[in-house]
Amino acid sequence: SFSIWALFLILGVWLLPVLEAVKVSPLIEKVGDHKDFKKLLRTRTNVLVLYTKTGDSHLKLLSDVAQTVKGQGTIAWVNCGDSEGRKLCKKVKVDPSSKRGGAELFIILTFFCFSPIQSMVTFLKDPSGPPLWEENPEAKDVIHIETEKDFRKLLKREERPILMMFYAPWCGVCKRMQPIFQQAATETKGKYVLAGMNVHPAEFDGLKQEYNVKGYPTLCYFEKGKFLHHYENYGATAKDIADWMKNPQPPQPKTPEVPWSETDSPVFHLTDESFDSFLEEHPTALVMFYAPWCGHCKKMKPEYDEAAEILNRGADSPGVLAAVDATVHKAVGDRFKISGFPTVKYFEKAEEKYTLPQLRSKDKIIEFMHNPQAPPPPEQSWEEKPSSVSHLGSEDFREALKKKKHALVMFYAPWCPHCKNAVPHFTTAAELFKEDRKIVYAAVDCTKGQNHELCKQEGVEGYPTFNYYNYGKFVEKYNGDRGEAGFTGFMRSLRGRDQEKVVKRKDEL
Repeated sequence: SFSIWALFLILGVWLLPVLEAVKVSPLIEKVGDHKDFKKLLRTRTNVLVLYTKTGDSHLKLLSDVAQTVKGQGTIAWVNCGDSEGRKLCKKVKVDPSSKRGGAELFIILTFFCFSPIQSMVTFLKDPSGPPLWEENPEAKDVIHIETEKDFRKLLKREERPILMMFYAPWCGVCKRMQPIFQQAATETKGKYVLAGMNVHPAEFDGLKQEYNVKGYPTLCYFEKGKFLHHYENYGATAKDIADWMKNPQPPQPKTPEVPWSETDSPVFHLTDESFDSFLEEHPTALVMFYAPWCGHCKKMKPEYDEAAEILNRGADSPGVLAAVDATVHKAVGDRFKISGFPTVKYFEKAEEKYTLPQLRSKDKIIEFMHNPQAPPPPEQSWEEKPSSVSHLGSEDFREALKKKKHALVMFYAPWCPHCKNAVPHFTTAAELFKEDRKIVYAAVDCTKGQNHELCKQEGVEGYPTFNYYNYGKFVEKYNGDRGEAGFTGFMRSLRGRDQEKVVKRKDEL
């Protein structure tokens, strides 16, 4: 049986105007044979199928869509009015004549999703992505900008102050802020202009550089076409935004963070030079290796400080707590093979005894110091588990990718919950394509060794980040579905494009 039939989703009747006979785009796949139809569904990722009974009168719009989504989606046409197509329509139980003269559209996907007709192109390019913000009726008072030309026009012609949100459709903070932003647009309508622009595509890189867009969302305030300030209250209410627009002020300069070692901390802060002598003087010591930028370290610092203060009080203290900034004191970090932060190690008589990933809270730390016990055996890391995923590091990353036509790389951190959710799906996708020598699913642990620098170079700002490479050259970020269907579908679409090119070359010969 052909299981994909279970994945049909009727989106409903789409009434398209009856037009003069138009030239059908060669990018639209005309299908009549059932075997060819099954092959099309098997080899392409996102297929939009148009069934008609009156020839090609509905195909002008879809010809334009097919051109726009080339390589990312496929438009197929079944003419139920000719002898071959009639058999196929009967086989799949489609009768366009019963739909009030309209055309019945199906989406063949590996999941169900709905998007209105205006976003057909956006939907086919990224079926798992959110619908367009501009299609939300509650966002009608936000000015939605599509092109850089429209953006420049708005700045030139608009007399009122403008607050522009530069965003990316997949960005979580953007999604949380958009309802508040659109409410503020409604409340300040007529006085100010609140606008939004998706600047994630590479074509807007120059614009992002011009307005210092380093993350999403970035909000910029303009008066008479001139950029004045950034707005940085990402937890604002609609009232906060409206009030700020009445008296716009630049963001307050951020106070530089005082290094932990320079605060009034009860923890002993060690260096490459003082590390060994300190351990010789203190027979039992717990040492936290950390990085100043690490969020989990920041969360643990107050717990560690409190535990140190309590342990330092008693004359019969079971030991001391110390810390090392492994990004500064790299010799010690390298010596103890520190690959992630925070890493907590217990030393007895200057010898390393245990690594303790479970110690994070004040109570657990104090409890351990009073009764040091070996930790439970560590869970096997993803890299240690046998799989078809290629685990790369800074030393072999570029060389390995140069040999692969299609590489989807997952940049991750072992502690990251979203990464853990994606791992089994990514691993299954790698297994499905393991026989194809042109394809690789690879992973980079950004917390390990020198990989942190590599991840920064590859534009990793959060975990997980997925990048697609062609023979080692970065092509685009993958922002599709993080399930097995998304990972495999993405690669199938690339392979389908390769097959199309081979067929085209044969036809030309």
